[in-house]
Amino acid sequence: MFSGSWSDRLGHFLSMVKFSHTVFAFPFALMGVVLASLETGASPGVGQLFWICIAMVGARSCAMGLNRVLDARFDAQNPRTASREIPAGVISVKEGWLFTLGSGLVFLFAAWMLNPLCLKIAPFILGLFVLYTLAKRFTALAHVILGICLGLAPIAAWIALRGDLGWPVVALGLAVLFWVAGFDIFFALQDRDFDASAGLHSIPVKLGPEKSIQLVRVFHGLMIFLLWLVGMGTALGGIYYLGVLVVIGLLVYEHSLVKPNDYSKMDKAFFNMNGYISVTIFAFTLIDALI
Repeated sequence: MFSGSWSDRLGHFLSMVKFSHTVFAFPFALMGVVLASLETGASPGVGQLFWICIAMVGARSCAMGLNRVLDARFDAQNPRTASREIPAGVISVKEGWLFTLGSGLVFLFAAWMLNPLCLKIAPFILGLFVLYTLAKRFTALAHVILGICLGLAPIAAWIALRGDLGWPVVALGLAVLFWVAGFDIFFALQDRDFDASAGLHSIPVKLGPEKSIQLVRVFHGLMIFLLWLVGMGTALGGIYYLGVLVVIGLLVYEHSLVKPNDYSKMDKAFFNMNGYISVTIFAFTLIDALI
């Protein structure tokens, strides 16, 4: 167990949980911090920001670790995922579990360091991670459950700073939910044939490519509407709305890359564009709040 240098092993674990994809949800968590600060009129403390970041990293690593460990059997059978670390034998199942449990403990400790309400809801969030990983075995709504998991990021950041809930951050959480569910449906198009043969459920399996893409358009339309509501419920102004317009342009371009039965540009649509979207809306939000 844990053979090889520590730097190599760390690289394998970071690759297993796709650590670079933290850029999808992390900016929205920080956006929750900005919204909470606008409501209170006070900047968060360095300690609060630190533990929010640690909680975010621990939660996401735990969620991805669960997905990789519990889905290792399916990953090994799917040509697209057979080279992942656990199916390829680079990381053992036992090592995967240790990393996942350790990440979960880091998340719980960070929640404890923030405030009592964060600690109370942390086990519920961990339960959602398990539910998401198992969901594809019995429902096509796994994409929505994933959206809920990531949509909780800005809400949890708000709670960490304020200890309560406000409707602007709930609207932001719902915007993230529909955004994530939409791009996850896009990504699942690649595995439609395998999922169907393995008895796994997804929107593409249930609806087919064309109707799935139409549903993603609806989801992403709802995302934009909810982002607009966020601006209406806060002190954000023109710069924020300009950011929303940029996000609309990025979404339109993302949708132009995905066509029924042509997924050759899926990596560009999924990895590049969604990273740009999350960073863009956070950057415009932060600039607006500061100016």
